[in-house]
Amino acid sequence: MNITREQRDGGVSIVKVVVGEADYGQAVEKQLKEYKRKANVPGFRPGMAPMAMIKRQIGPSVLVDTLNKLVGEKMFGYIREEKIAMLGEPMPAVDQEPIDLEKAAPYTFAFDIALEPELNVAIGAEDTLPYYNISVDDKLIDNQVQMYAGRSGSYAKVEEYQDNDMLKGDLRQLDAEGNTLEGGIALSEAIVMPKYIKNEDEQKKFADIKLGDIITFNPRNAYASDAELASFLKVDKEQVFMYTGDFSYQVTEISRYEPHAINEELFEQVYPGAEIKDEAAFRARIAEDLQGQLAQNSDFRFLADVRKLAEEKAGEVKYADDIMKKIMLANNQDKGEAYVNEHYEASIKELTWTLLKNKLAVAYEVKVEEEDVKAAAKEMAKMQFAQYGMTNVPEEYLDNYVEETLKKRENVDNLVERAVDVKLGAAIKAAVKLEEKNITIDEFNKLMEA
Repeated sequence: MNITREQRDGGVSIVKVVVGEADYGQAVEKQLKEYKRKANVPGFRPGMAPMAMIKRQIGPSVLVDTLNKLVGEKMFGYIREEKIAMLGEPMPAVDQEPIDLEKAAPYTFAFDIALEPELNVAIGAEDTLPYYNISVDDKLIDNQVQMYAGRSGSYAKVEEYQDNDMLKGDLRQLDAEGNTLEGGIALSEAIVMPKYIKNEDEQKKFADIKLGDIITFNPRNAYASDAELASFLKVDKEQVFMYTGDFSYQVTEISRYEPHAINEELFEQVYPGAEIKDEAAFRARIAEDLQGQLAQNSDFRFLADVRKLAEEKAGEVKYADDIMKKIMLANNQDKGEAYVNEHYEASIKELTWTLLKNKLAVAYEVKVEEEDVKAAAKEMAKMQFAQYGMTNVPEEYLDNYVEETLKKRENVDNLVERAVDVKLGAAIKAAVKLEEKNITIDEFNKLMEA
């Protein structure tokens, strides 16, 4: 077997693999003998069919499979040995001559290989980058306190309706004259939240309503979808077309959601075991947690600025576009060429950043260990739980969550990337000149939107 490589312009290598019968003959013969031994051919005892018949039946397919396997193994072995920095997978060469397997060997297989572009990028002490310190102000803490109080609140019974209240009442279907329809829908404890009624005219009917009041409204107009109406009337979705008229509704209960009082009970719910005794200590603990969360936002923005600087230093990066599009199409066969053409530029931009980041990671000797991946998974879990107000999740629960997360390969790949980002960002932050800027969360959000 002979393998040669030809370098061409545009970041392309042509690799040719020449295969002779001596390279594959024994493997094909072995496969055929194994098939003959097990073959059950009509007219012959099991395993006794003539080899000539076996070769006619399956010889060509066995040869194709053997050649594909052999060429693939030798091709990737050659790429590893030669340390070829390849993008994607080798693709059949544009100038590949048709291979006629009915003719005697040798057979020549040609492949186009897209090469990684040469990227010279260095970021260090000579560079200045902004770093945004997001301040934890009273407004931010107030919002967090209100969120915790809101999540731990409860419903209280009231006499008069206000916006956001929930109503329960007796619902009765009416006839054309406005009387209760005999045999019509009659529900007790029908729930209505007037705020979510999309039709303004129907919504206004509930304004200033009090316990015991009776109103007439049209559910068909009040609810935007058949699913909502079916749920409200307790009927099948297929039947809602029948209900276009008015209903009476007598309010039997008005419930108002009230946030939890800012007291020790709330403090214990949010931070179990912390023994927080007053609001000042509660706010201080919230500020501490927020500072940690916001620091991650700052680090994310910093790495985005690192990326911008790296891309500027790299300048225009050339790729073998034709081959890269073939690779992208091969990975998205269900989406087609239109999808590839539409997303190619963005995909290449992300690829460039990945290559630049890898260069920087090598330069800064960033190595990701198993513990780094676990730490990234745990941090991600903490952030997810924090979104639901769970700030003191037990370590045992977090460890179990991490263990389950790491069972999925795609999760591991994403967490490795996250760990690389964290360690690379920290290394570069320590190396460059930082132009630190104090900023509010609102200012930071506007900055991220720009």
